[in-house]
Amino acid sequence: VITRPEMEIGRYHWMYRSSRPHRYHHVPALRGNISPLGIQGCFECCIKCLGGVPYASLVATILCFSGVALFCGCGHVALTGTVSILEQHFSTTASDHALLSEVIQLMQYVIYGIASFFFLYGIILLAEGFYTTSAVKELHGEFKTTACGRCISGMFVFLTYVLGVAWLGVFGFSAVPVFMFYNIWSTCEVLKSFQTNVTVPGDQICVDIRQYGIIPWNAVPGKACGPILENICNTNEFYMSYHLFIVACAGAGATVIALIHFLMILSSNWAYLKDASKMQAYQDIKAKEEQELQDIQSRSKEQLNSYT
Repeated sequence: VITRPEMEIGRYHWMYRSSRPHRYHHVPALRGNISPLGIQGCFECCIKCLGGVPYASLVATILCFSGVALFCGCGHVALTGTVSILEQHFSTTASDHALLSEVIQLMQYVIYGIASFFFLYGIILLAEGFYTTSAVKELHGEFKTTACGRCISGMFVFLTYVLGVAWLGVFGFSAVPVFMFYNIWSTCEVLKSFQTNVTVPGDQICVDIRQYGIIPWNAVPGKACGPILENICNTNEFYMSYHLFIVACAGAGATVIALIHFLMILSSNWAYLKDASKMQAYQDIKAKEEQELQDIQSRSKEQLNSYT
């Protein structure tokens, strides 16, 4: 006669294959540098570590650091050269360009702050990329995520988006001095070409800086014509400032590309965290059901032992 506890145990064995008696299988021999105790060799550990490196975040960080360094370093030196050119050739009175000097000095201090902020922000984003790759799961066990971690990742997405929009404005603003210096340079080329034509006097070719609004209209002299303009074109400060502004503009563009790259990476990492949280909840429910099944099996065995 089959008792009721035996029937319950048989039913659970049939429903859940994991509760059936264990069957031993043949274990293949270990190969390579893996020891019989399961300890990996040096080569496998290196491959494992390299596989967990967030290469996308690393490339974006290098691009961001390079762009910010070019913009801040070249922009700072170019602004200093611009003030020197204005004081020597376009505004001999200190009161006429006093406001411009203060604005340029303020911009140089802002450049210091931008460089410091993006150095720290790039390191934070790179660390966030490391902790949202498979390296954490492979080195520290099962992946765990919290609502606070997902909130921090979402905050980084929003902040990077805001910084990307702001750097688009910086990129457009950095193109203004390039445009100004290009006009002066093109006028210098026209002046050099007209020197071979005796019918056109060089004194009629001028550059008026006052039309750009950086100095007031009552500034003296405010413009440069003929030989004075040619002397300005031949100075090292002019060419140095011109090329530095071009490099600074290119650095601002590289920073915009890096922030867009960071934005794509952070969005994918946030989606990964969201899916991982759902998987974690599913695993918790599954573990709870397995624990309940084990409790039922243990109670059934106790009842069977009591009957026997």
